[in-house]
This record gives sequence, C-alpha cells and structure tokens, in this order.
Amino acid sequence: MSATIASLLPKRAERSGRPNPRATLVLAIAVLAIALAWAVVPWLFTAQDPIAGVALDALQAPSAEHPFGTDATGRDLLARVIFGAGNSLAGAAIAVLVGLVVGTAIGVLAGSTGGLVEEALMRVVDVLLAIPGLLLSLSVIVLLGFGVTNAAIAVGVTSIAVFARLARSQVVRVRRSDYVEAAFGSGGSFLAVLRRHVLPNSLGAVLALAALQFGSAILQISTLGFLGYGAPPPTPEWGLLIAESRDYVATAWWLTTLPGLVVAAVVLSANRVAAAVRGGTA
Repeated sequence: MSATIASLLPKRAERSGRPNPRATLVLAIAVLAIALAWAVVPWLFTAQDPIAGVALDALQAPSAEHPFGTDATGRDLLARVIFGAGNSLAGAAIAVLVGLVVGTAIGVLAGSTGGLVEEALMRVVDVLLAIPGLLLSLSVIVLLGFGVTNAAIAVGVTSIAVFARLARSQVVRVRRSDYVEAAFGSGGSFLAVLRRHVLPNSLGAVLALAALQFGSAILQISTLGFLGYGAPPPTPEWGLLIAESRDYVATAWWLTTLPGLVVAAVVLSANRVAAAVRGGTA
C-alpha cells in the first residue's frame, strides 16, 4: 500500500509543478487589456512625448524617470511603445477583419453552392496558399503604397485563403447534416436555411481562428514595420521601434530587447486567449 502511494507521489508533484491554465489565461487577458488600454488612451500611462526628444538624454539606460530608457534622439522609449500600441493593434484588427470578412464570404459561397462555383473559388484559394505570405503581403503593399493601413490590408489578404478553407469545410459539414436536409424538405428556401441553420453552426470555428490570427497579424505587421513598409518615422510603431534601434544592439540593449519583449508578450497572450476560445483552457 505504501509502495503504491509512493509511486503516485512523483506524478502528483509533476502535476503540481505545471502552470495553472486558468492563471495563465488570466495573465494573458491582463496583458491584452493593458495593451488595449495603451492603444485607446495612451496619454493616461505616460506624460512623455513619443515624438520629441531631448538630445542630452540620448541613449539613457532604463531608470525611474525612463523605465524603458531613451533612444538615440532622447525620446522616452516607454512612451513610444505605449503610443505605438495604437498603430500595431489597430493594424492587426484591420488585417483580421479583412481576412475574416472576405475569406468567410468566399468559403460560405463555395461550400453552400458547390459545383463549378466551388471549384473556381477554391482554385483561387489554392493560388493564394501557394504564394508565401510575406511575398504576397509585399506585393499588395507595392500596389497600395506604404503605411500602417495598407500594411494591415496586405496582411489581411494573406489570411483570406485560411479563412476561406475553414469556412467552406464547416459549411459543407453542416450542409450535409440531417436537420439541414429536414429544413430543405419542409420547404425552406436556400437563403433562409443558410441564415438560420448553416451559418450559426458554421462560424464558431471561424471566429476562433480570427482570435488566433490576431496574434499572428501583430507579428506580421511588426515584421513589415521592421522592413520599412509600415508607419513612416517618427511615428511610433512596434516593428519600426526595433528597426530604428538595430544599430545600437551592442551599446544600448534596451532599445531592441524591451519593445521585442512587449511584442512577444502580446502575441503569446493573444494566442493563449485564442486557445481558450477554442476550448483549450484545460
């Protein structure tokens, strides 16, 4: 009996050492709430000017006055990170909205009609999937021009195919169910059955994907900003902040490390919340 109890103790200890899923979810929500507050009311979190700098304060290490330090022109880095949240999060929201609306419309149309329409639409989706995401987004930016909004639209275009494939698969699954067949058999029109039965039972997984894509969109927009295709200087934007500081990695580590940690924390938090939306809280 004692041997049996002893054999169970390591397993219990191992389980007790695992992170609490609910605690990590609460932490992720808190991080996203702070980032959202930065985006909406950034002036409540800092009195520093994110654009104008003081030359004498250039390249100061993190301190009580400047928690994230200052950049090469004496601007407070924390202020630029806080004000940059608006551009980065708004861009991610636009990107997800573009992919969600356009991709879902294509997927629902393909899955509900079938035949040649479905075949043609899904071949277009296959073409989009065959093009690397970064190359496709850069091609769209070349057509639209630089800027946060155009970069967000470009990132959204790269996610259209993913939303379309998922929406189509969900619609096809629901369309073949018994209650949908019964709705058609009882005289329901195509649009009525689609609105009342197919869409409500198909979009749950698509909305979960939208939550997951939000974190990915932040990362992609930051990447485009780092490459110089996002917000123009001196506009604060997370990817641009890291790009402007890459020449000072050896002498001012905080300029790249701290904004990078903020981006990583927000992206990981968004992915954790997306896992919870999919039912992965346990």
